[in-house]
Amino acid sequence: MSAKIALRPDFSAPQLRKFAQRCPDSRQTRRLLALAAAYDGMSRRQASKVGGMDRQTLRDWVHRFNEAGPDGLTNRLGPKRKRRLSEAQMKQLAEIVETGADPCIDGVVRWRRVDLKRVIEERFGVVYCERTVSKLLVALGFSYISARPQHPKQDERIIEAFKKTSNAPFRRI
Repeated sequence: MSAKIALRPDFSAPQLRKFAQRCPDSRQTRRLLALAAAYDGMSRRQASKVGGMDRQTLRDWVHRFNEAGPDGLTNRLGPKRKRRLSEAQMKQLAEIVETGADPCIDGVVRWRRVDLKRVIEERFGVVYCERTVSKLLVALGFSYISARPQHPKQDERIIEAFKKTSNAPFRRI
């Protein structure tokens, strides 16, 4: 049987409940309330049920709480995955997108994600899926903008005449 791990003596159950009231993170709140129940003398099994976790998980959170206090009960983010394109390659990609596609050289009239995916693979030797190409474009500051569709036989004079003769919006008299 494992030894019982003591909680930090510089906190109490009411203090942890006050932290839980002010805490915006619901997961941290559950952990604080489970530890407050343990401070109140509940068994570890019962206190873990208060926090919606098993006893071993509560034990792990007790270790984190003893090391870092209430701030140790937040989720830690892991390291981000390193981008496979270098900064120089990202700048080249931005230039490619900014200048636009050349139908003679690139074989397309405008860039689509699938086309950029192919260009990245050919020029830089890095394979991305289309969704990741979108993320790269957002990281470079580009966004998807599409022109509003217009019928080829649409006559601007008729549109302007219609705008001028349209009735005013409904008004209460």
